[in-house]
Amino acid sequence: MNVWATLTDSLAAWKKRGTNLSRRSSFWRKRIALFLAVVGPGLITSNVDNDAGGISTYSQAGAQFGYTLLWSLIPMTIALYVSEEMCARMGVVTGKGLSDLIREEFGFRSTFFVMVAALFVDLFNTVAEFSGVAEASEIMHVSRYVSVPLAAIAVWLLVVYGSYRIVEKIFLVACGFYLSYVLSAFLAKPDWMLAAHQLVIPTLHFNAPYLLMLTGLVGTTIAPWQFFYLQAGFVEKRVGPRQYKHARMDVLVGSISCMIIVFFIIVCCAATLNVHGLTNITSAKEAAQALVPLAGKWAGWLFAFGLLNASLFAASILPLSTAHVICEGLGFEAGLDNKFKEAPAFYSLYTALIVVGAGIVLIPKAPLWKILIYSQVGNGIWLPVVLIFILILINRRDLMGDHVNTLAFNVIAWTASIIMIILTLVLIYTSIVPQVGAEAGAFIHRHFF
Repeated sequence: MNVWATLTDSLAAWKKRGTNLSRRSSFWRKRIALFLAVVGPGLITSNVDNDAGGISTYSQAGAQFGYTLLWSLIPMTIALYVSEEMCARMGVVTGKGLSDLIREEFGFRSTFFVMVAALFVDLFNTVAEFSGVAEASEIMHVSRYVSVPLAAIAVWLLVVYGSYRIVEKIFLVACGFYLSYVLSAFLAKPDWMLAAHQLVIPTLHFNAPYLLMLTGLVGTTIAPWQFFYLQAGFVEKRVGPRQYKHARMDVLVGSISCMIIVFFIIVCCAATLNVHGLTNITSAKEAAQALVPLAGKWAGWLFAFGLLNASLFAASILPLSTAHVICEGLGFEAGLDNKFKEAPAFYSLYTALIVVGAGIVLIPKAPLWKILIYSQVGNGIWLPVVLIFILILINRRDLMGDHVNTLAFNVIAWTASIIMIILTLVLIYTSIVPQVGAEAGAFIHRHFF
């Protein structure tokens, strides 16, 4: 009898344990499903940061300074996450885009400045992206007069005829193609121990070129257009306050994955170009070409493919961001789930940016390098204004309710924002007056270090 009772109790215990395991499995399946339903805007926005201009900057950082700037990726990840998380939270809680909120809370004059800045800066950025398409295709022996028009048509067809869900899925697939940089880095056979050491233990140099490159890394990683596109993305997906935790996780995953790709780009160029004394790389195209004799044909082609993917990706997103900013600011219909007839201003503006951006790249002897510099300067001027708008809005209790920033988050957000503002202003100054910047850096080094 005791044996039978023991067996019965054991079976009951196993059944209960099985039920608990089933419940836990069901719980985690639901959580994963909810996350996958929300994921998209954060992952896409962060990875588009690795565009043609960004890849050129990261390549230069690895070629010129080896592994010594890897430590900066950790604070940059924090700054990227903090700034994007606030926009995600505003979009989820209010159900409105950033430009919409600026117009409602600050009036049309402020919105008009934001719209004009978005139009000109993003136009320059779009030219820079199509320039990246041209450079990548020329490495693959395809003329820009073929590749750029084809890229512009493909991008336009995708956005105009695709729904938000279809476009987002394609963009998420494009995020996966950044893995080509990971493969390039492994083919370069870097010193992984040294790279890991430089990632966690800073090596600081107080000279003008080093500080300017550090500033350039921050300036190219965090751009104003991101905030508008990210917030519009969560609004368009109709993500509500109940899904806020999953939206926040999407932004966190996006920020980390973005910086992981930056890590591998710098490592790849440090292990090849820097080691062999090729420190004067001025573009991602030069980096890809220089990799071929050093790390093999596949490393160079993978690097070039990554540049092509990044440029196409960004050429799709940047005009979308601009169209959202202007149409939200003017109160017009906007969004990929609208047809052309329902949102003519949105799609017409998107089309115009694609046509003009691609057209400028096809002009013989167009000053593409100057346009890239001016786009960075424009981002630097625009960034402080947008960050201040975000920080004021996110702390409005009448707007955000219990989702305003905590004291700790405000300290982190304001500190990160002030540092980003200072660094972007330095970048503007040194871009416009590089000689003065170099002399100032030399003076500081000479008299204080």
